Amino acid sequence: MVDSIRVGLVGTGYAAKLRAQALLAETRADLVAIAGNDPSRTAEFAASYDAVATDWRSLIQRPDLDLIIIATLNRDHGPIAAAALGAGKHVVVEYPLALELEQARSLVRQAQANNLLLHVEHIELLGGLHRALLENLDRIGTPRYVRYATLAPKFPAPRRWSFHFQALGFPLIAALSRIHRLTHAFGPVASVSCQAKFWTAEDDPNYFTTCLCNAQLFFESGVLGSLTYGKGEALWQAERSLEVSGDRGALHFDNDQGCFLSANAQGDRHESPLAVGGRRGLFNQDTALVLDHLLEGHPLYVTLQDSLYALEVADATRRAAETGQTIPLVSSQARTAPALPTV
Repeated sequence: MVDSIRVGLVGTGYAAKLRAQALLAETRADLVAIAGNDPSRTAEFAASYDAVATDWRSLIQRPDLDLIIIATLNRDHGPIAAAALGAGKHVVVEYPLALELEQARSLVRQAQANNLLLHVEHIELLGGLHRALLENLDRIGTPRYVRYATLAPKFPAPRRWSFHFQALGFPLIAALSRIHRLTHAFGPVASVSCQAKFWTAEDDPNYFTTCLCNAQLFFESGVLGSLTYGKGEALWQAERSLEVSGDRGALHFDNDQGCFLSANAQGDRHESPLAVGGRRGLFNQDTALVLDHLLEGHPLYVTLQDSLYALEVADATRRAAETGQTIPLVSSQARTAPALPTV
């Protein structure tokens, strides 16, 4: 019986740091090696966790590793995951699984054919906001409309991979958690339309200074969804809000605050606060659940099929933005009531 998982980590950024800290707190995991793009930064980062510094190609070939965690720029998720699975390693990857939908589908087939774990991190399902959404959704009756907006002003826009066209990918694929939150709560999507605007950096056409996307999701259940995502210099007001309207009331979340809106027979409106848990420790929870799965066979909180479906919807928003057309989707899911993830 294996009682410890030997881990290789790809990445040295923010998500990689949180993942390394989560592994450090786990007695069931041993962080052996870390790979990065910059040798000096990788060496410094690895030394902080008493791990070996290397490159990702060497990392996945190490015979002393059981699991590869990929927390690097989006463009490299798919190729590294394919190579790691090919080397017989279990794989955890931060969303998105890949920027190309067909590559993501191929990775799922590859993992299944070789009986290897391929887990896409979706900690948005573990957070307090999503749990509050699902716990209170019945209070609004039949959902009719959902609006979800995430806007992040950045001035000046950094010259980092997260503002690089190819390294980031289409914004709603890069920000897949927004779509996944909605498909998890409201089910399959019948069609999508989308508008996207980019402001290209004057000194380097490989980078943008602002991206702004607005997508309309028409759910098979009849819910109409509006999803706005943007970041950069052209935005002046930060926003992180989610509102769901139904025939008996509405839920509204602003950052980590929530409320339930309702009215009596006379039309008098009432607002009551909702308890919304925080977002701290979610990478620790995800890491612990992965280890539970590998060591004890416990089910994970998100299925690979659900993650892949969210990516299908996100890819449809990309095609809609590029063509100016409404993109129909054929449901690949049987609709079931959304369940709270087991923590």
